[in-house]
Amino acid sequence: MEDNYNLLSKKGAWGDQGDGTYVNPVLPGDFSDPDVIRVGDNYYGISSTLHCSPGMAVLHSKDLVNWRMIGHVVNDLTSIGPEYNYNRMNRYGRGVWAGAIRFHKDKYWVYFFTPDEGLFMSTAADPAGPWEPLHQVWAVSGWDDCCPFWDDDGQGYFVATNFADNYNIHVFKLSEDGKELLHDSDKIIHQYKGSEANKLYKINGYYYFFHSEVRREEGVEVRVVMMLRSEHIYGPYEEKEIIHTHGMEVDREPNQGGLVDTVSGEWYFISHQGTGGYFEGRTLHLLPVTWVDGWPIIGNDTDGDGIGEMVWGGSKPINGHPVTVLSMNDDFDRTVLEPLWEWNHQPRADKWSLTARPGYLRLWACQPIEKDDFFTVCNILSQRAFRTVHNEATVKIDISGMADGQQAGLCHFAQTYCTIGVHQQNGKRVLKFNHSGTLEWGLELSGSTLWLRSVWNIDGINRFEYSVDGDHFTSFGDAYQLGWGNYRGDRIGLYSYNCESEQGYIDVDQFIHEVAGR
Repeated sequence: MEDNYNLLSKKGAWGDQGDGTYVNPVLPGDFSDPDVIRVGDNYYGISSTLHCSPGMAVLHSKDLVNWRMIGHVVNDLTSIGPEYNYNRMNRYGRGVWAGAIRFHKDKYWVYFFTPDEGLFMSTAADPAGPWEPLHQVWAVSGWDDCCPFWDDDGQGYFVATNFADNYNIHVFKLSEDGKELLHDSDKIIHQYKGSEANKLYKINGYYYFFHSEVRREEGVEVRVVMMLRSEHIYGPYEEKEIIHTHGMEVDREPNQGGLVDTVSGEWYFISHQGTGGYFEGRTLHLLPVTWVDGWPIIGNDTDGDGIGEMVWGGSKPINGHPVTVLSMNDDFDRTVLEPLWEWNHQPRADKWSLTARPGYLRLWACQPIEKDDFFTVCNILSQRAFRTVHNEATVKIDISGMADGQQAGLCHFAQTYCTIGVHQQNGKRVLKFNHSGTLEWGLELSGSTLWLRSVWNIDGINRFEYSVDGDHFTSFGDAYQLGWGNYRGDRIGLYSYNCESEQGYIDVDQFIHEVAGR
């Protein structure tokens, strides 16, 4: 069965199959560094967002297979530090790294590190928000991958990796309000090359400390998932490998994630595929967990060695819930953006609006930090590009408000970028294709409405198209290979900038992102 699912996954199958089974990935896009909890019969997850704003995505599911984004924890990245702001944009690949979500005292708690600014936390009565203003627990650099834990007596603990100090993993006590680490309680409980992805649980009287580390197996360095177990939170701990990982070409190293149980008592592991390099980034996967002699085994123990292997699908954990249509569309009729959107760094608030023209997203042009450097263009609004057999994203824009010097349109970006859009010069609006500085000019546009489209396949080969009537589309520009960069999969987005002045705007009427079925 495993080989069949592996084959299906490579062909683009994913998620709920509609017949009581699922195929990994359950979400074929970049939902990196996940953690998950169950509260009643609801499942809530978080995913790191790095330099994107709002920060730390929050997801919801009823069956661990069908997920949707419901919000974010961090509304304003400048509450972390000034380097995230539109006038600096200096945190590519850094920012909001892996965190943990927990439910305690009738509240949801999220903790995470940024590698440069330190440890932050927030709480909420509803995981969809609003979340309390971000609280900086500790101003420090060089730490990551944290997790809080509250014991049966109410005492809180906190585990994290000091990657700047040889990957020592520390345990601290938390203050009663969860907003401080009691540093005099600090104890190092583990150290190994690359040790991180920390989670702490108490199950059937034992403390379980989940983490991953870099080991050499079969002559290749891979990230290996380990579990420590003890009757005491400070140890001593026993150690066991709980899933084999084999690298990019075999299983892409499922490693960062969280253990979660169902109401009926079954256990699962929500993980990302930790090896990046594919254009879709680190996708979300669901693996079964079995318990043998008090140890969890992730995946299937196919050879009886007590260690699991990657599973590419199986029976759904919970039936009775419909297949969720993965909708990434927006008609901009609300006064807030849909949770699927994230800005590249913190946007300039006075350069976008959902109320200036109700039913439209207005993007005013602003000047890049550095002329002709696309990665210093503020207010690029983007979402994840998914890896399925067919993807089609179409935007309808009103370009009548553009000004000389302004450029606006549809883009893909990660390590490189590619755009299709309009460049207005001397009162003339001309279609323009830009692949990381290689340009192609198209026709002069006379109308006020333009449709732009990106079409890509499972290999991430993108083609841009345009239309002046919304019905007939024409290919424009060369093929572009979607890619990975700054620990992010490809992003598809909207841009509007002007290297000569701060004049001009576009009005976005609708954005339709069609993702192929399962």
